[in-house]
Amino acid sequence: MKFTFKLILFVLSFSTFVGCKKSENLAVKESTDSKNAIEYASGLSINKYEGYSVVTVSNPWPEANKNFTYILKEKNGSIPDSLQKYTTISVPLESIVVTSTTNIPFLEMLGVEKSLVGFPHTDYVSSEKTRKLIDGGAVKNIGQNEKLNMEQLIDLAPNLIVTFGVDNNNPMIDNLQKSGLNVLIQADWMEQTPLGKAEWIKLYGALFGKEKEAKTLFDEIVKNYNDAIQLVATKKSTATVLYGSMYQEQWYVARGNSWVAQFMKDAKANYLWANVEGTGSLSLPFEKILEKAKTAQYWIATGSFKSITEFENSNPHYSQFDASKSKNVYTFESKLGATGGTIYYELAPSRPDLVLKDYIKIFHPELLPNYTFTFAQKLN
Repeated sequence: MKFTFKLILFVLSFSTFVGCKKSENLAVKESTDSKNAIEYASGLSINKYEGYSVVTVSNPWPEANKNFTYILKEKNGSIPDSLQKYTTISVPLESIVVTSTTNIPFLEMLGVEKSLVGFPHTDYVSSEKTRKLIDGGAVKNIGQNEKLNMEQLIDLAPNLIVTFGVDNNNPMIDNLQKSGLNVLIQADWMEQTPLGKAEWIKLYGALFGKEKEAKTLFDEIVKNYNDAIQLVATKKSTATVLYGSMYQEQWYVARGNSWVAQFMKDAKANYLWANVEGTGSLSLPFEKILEKAKTAQYWIATGSFKSITEFENSNPHYSQFDASKSKNVYTFESKLGATGGTIYYELAPSRPDLVLKDYIKIFHPELLPNYTFTFAQKLN
């Protein structure tokens, strides 16, 4: 069950990216002296005005039929009448509930993790810092994403609940709002560029009055990412790469415009499905995978395997691939937190610079001789 839940989240991260619909509101257009603080994220905009900010979340899930606008009201701030129809959130927040492990690093990077009062499936949280808060009782387990404990949430009375939806039918979100709780829909998981995902730290900067700190942190990540790209600037993409693993007779490979494919492109590797259009995942039968990738030099496998033996024993077909025969198989999912949470799922979206360096270490190890993998692990 736990593995299936993780796989669902993993597949969701590759869900088809739909072009953002034009926002029906004119909130951001009301002033010409405010510039959107977002550069890379396609589903987020933050426009700051005197006393308040306007946050717009677009394309919150596949085939979304609406956008969401939130007004972040500062102390003593005044909101124009034309914006009164939108959800107003008083900032800076003092307490928060988040529902995805990808949010945890943002809180910690900004030094506001102690404001976290609730989280579903707390076993999935891997960070040692937040685990101490959970173990000490400061962060309550509020159930599961699809069925949050409403009574407990009402009792906690957080300033804000940050959650996500997967389609246009979200009864849990509706129930939270009907209970009088402030809810904000986050869509970082829909971003299909590494830096686009990481830039959502700026949302938390706006929520906690730490806009400058968030920008400084993100700018450093961008610099590190671009520096890593420069490392391989003169390299050719010669290393052929197979990605993924079998699941219930199907093989899910990342399409050519997904964030995983982008990492391999930026690391100068020849990902075998790089030319497949789209940003979601592509389901293929084993025969098609073997036909195209039997002689691939590298294999980035999905799953928390610890050894090549465990890996090959999980499916008798795996030993047919050259990458498996040469023990050139890597996984980003084998490193787990104290209670079984996958560190990669939690930290990778906020630290794409570290993910990229891991990929470069795999494909061009001579460029990073003293670098130790953050997420990746070679199966021996």
